[in-house]
Amino acid sequence: MKKAILLTIALVFAFGLSGCSYNELTAKQQKVKSQWAGVETQLQRRGDLINNLAEAAKMAGVQEQEVFGKIADARSKLLNAQQAAPQSADGDKSPEQKQAILEANSGLGSALSRLLVLQENYPVLRSNENFLKLQDELSGTENRISVARIDYNKSVEDYNTTRNSFPTVVTASLVGFKEEPYFKADEASKEVPKLDSEALRKKDAPPQTAPATNTATNTAK
Repeated sequence: MKKAILLTIALVFAFGLSGCSYNELTAKQQKVKSQWAGVETQLQRRGDLINNLAEAAKMAGVQEQEVFGKIADARSKLLNAQQAAPQSADGDKSPEQKQAILEANSGLGSALSRLLVLQENYPVLRSNENFLKLQDELSGTENRISVARIDYNKSVEDYNTTRNSFPTVVTASLVGFKEEPYFKADEASKEVPKLDSEALRKKDAPPQTAPATNTATNTAK
């Protein structure tokens, strides 16, 4: 009984110190959600453009099936992560789900880099009007993602700082306010992609059989 009383007193004391922080946390968390919605909108647009870019490359005669396969796989992972049912108690994406989306986006960026490198090996691709238009659109989307990422990270920084400050952290722990993940650039995306189109063609080429030889021997004397 004494433990229960002490626990009740501790809870009352904690809420007395930081009860006013609940509303502040809620407001800042809503700002994070709003900024995250902007990020997801641009990621969705990016996924659609990359798919169209790949189709334009196929129509231009590009045959690197490995690249197209990686793009399709990475795009599928991003869409699945975005379309997954929210797991947070308030009906929003949980921090873990957001992290999964960010990781899937990094994978799609890596696949995209490989596709763009193909222009060096396909002169017709460099002059393909549809491909170039889509590439320009994609460039604009990357800029939008960059702006959305900056706005989102500012909101996350503000929220996480408030959430982890004493005594607000007590309220956050008791009520269930989790830290939000930052939108970090993938380290692999900073590397210049290397693509050997000749090696890829060899992978896609049907196996060649050795020409038949006449093994019969002429026994006529």
